[in-house]
Amino acid sequence: MTAPLVPWLPDLGDGRFQNPVLFADYSDPDAVRVGDDYWLIASSFGHVPGLPILHSRDLVNWTLINHALPTLGGAEGIPAGHFDTPRHGGGVWAPSLRHHAGKFWIYYPDPDFGIYVVAATDPRGAWSAPIRVKAGRGLIDPCPLWDDDGRVYLVHGWAMSRAGKKNLLQVNELSADGTHVLDGDGVVIIDENNSSRGFNTLEGPKFYKRGDTYWIFAPVGGVATGAQAVYRSKSIRGPYEARIVLSQGATPINGPHQGAWVDTPSGEHWFLHFQDRGAYGRIVHLQPMAWCANGWPAMGTAATAGAEIGEPVRTHLKPGVPVGRIAAPATSDEFDSPQLGLQWQWQANPRTAWYSLTARPGSLRLAAVAAPLTPGYFDAPHLLLQKFPAPSFTATTMLDFYGSGEGDEAGLMVFGCSYAWIGLRRTHAGVSLVQITHHEAHRSSPPVESATIAAPSEKIFLRVTVSAESKCRFAFSVNGHSFTSFGSELQATAGKWVGAKIGLFASADSNQAVPTYADFDFLRVTPDAPH
Repeated sequence: MTAPLVPWLPDLGDGRFQNPVLFADYSDPDAVRVGDDYWLIASSFGHVPGLPILHSRDLVNWTLINHALPTLGGAEGIPAGHFDTPRHGGGVWAPSLRHHAGKFWIYYPDPDFGIYVVAATDPRGAWSAPIRVKAGRGLIDPCPLWDDDGRVYLVHGWAMSRAGKKNLLQVNELSADGTHVLDGDGVVIIDENNSSRGFNTLEGPKFYKRGDTYWIFAPVGGVATGAQAVYRSKSIRGPYEARIVLSQGATPINGPHQGAWVDTPSGEHWFLHFQDRGAYGRIVHLQPMAWCANGWPAMGTAATAGAEIGEPVRTHLKPGVPVGRIAAPATSDEFDSPQLGLQWQWQANPRTAWYSLTARPGSLRLAAVAAPLTPGYFDAPHLLLQKFPAPSFTATTMLDFYGSGEGDEAGLMVFGCSYAWIGLRRTHAGVSLVQITHHEAHRSSPPVESATIAAPSEKIFLRVTVSAESKCRFAFSVNGHSFTSFGSELQATAGKWVGAKIGLFASADSNQAVPTYADFDFLRVTPDAPH
């Protein structure tokens, strides 16, 4: 089977896989198996479209197939226009995915407005409009449970930043249709502020029932440094006993936690979780899992060694399911389709006038949108970006520039709390090739023009190469073959709760009397390329 040319493949092609199975920022993953298919969702915060949905047949090879939220906002409690500007760190936090009564259900929190639910019979199709299940500020990380007697429950955590409290898990009973709470605030079932376990930053609960025992899988100890805990009780409202089952140990896999327990049709058990990798975001690992004779689950190395606390595995035999095709989420885009590839997201709700894939078939046309009043692009909604897809890669595009007004600019960008771009800008003297950098420490100051020359052409190839240390080097070419390094190196940085991104943009210094634009012929993301 021929492997696609993509920057990262977890399938080693010999019956084994390497972690991570998703080397991209699919934060706070949850997953379910329905028949022979696995479906995975993740946080998307303020990016649009939101709530990515991925599919796999073997838990190793994943493809991005849809988003449950085409736009953000428009639901009960959210002010009109709230997501028309970037909401860094807001929006869709850790969601949960379940399949019940022939439907897929996603419960997700917006920490500023409450807990919402959407549903669909087919994950690849349209999802229902969001319904607010529980209103409140600081409600996070919800997960439902349909009990054997038909009653429906929802567990959630609390965000200290909004609610002034944390380390608590709370349960509500829901209506039979799963759309609203029946018991007000509900009941606190786990309070790690007043326990002897010493757990801190309890969040991200996933609710299960196995036999006559209720289980809550939840991370403790913080995103970058924590571990995976599991809780169990014979009663849904507790008391719950707990233990740590997966931790970093002697491995380089920091903070291994928060994810999903899934099984295979043959009875194997697996655990998907994330690891915080800074500029690369929260990448997804797959761990073997087993249920021990004492009733507790064992994960990672403990799944075969019998230890109480496991460590993450780097490589392992693939799950015992039929062999599927080697795949990975899309990165490159030739812009041959009338729709944007699913890998692309905007920084806020987009407007249809911002782009076209039909005005010049085979190219992406970006309108030169008036830049925000704040310095630079930190709060620009019209950046078209995608996740870093690997520890090292190269992204190349071809720009055809039609900026007619002074200050019009377009280019290829690496974006995070600090950002840099390479591209073309129209000035009073003509068109310049520029590199612009803007660092978080100087956010309130104008961006810095790190390099500038007279543009050799208004049709130019642009490139960024990202190294294993998330260091970004920029280059240009007039023929697409011979590239010249340009500007300074950028140390890529994470955004607010998200990894760094790469992408394209076109901007105008102000609203122009004559609309101007930039055409991008492709974006090609490869494992490496010569400079």
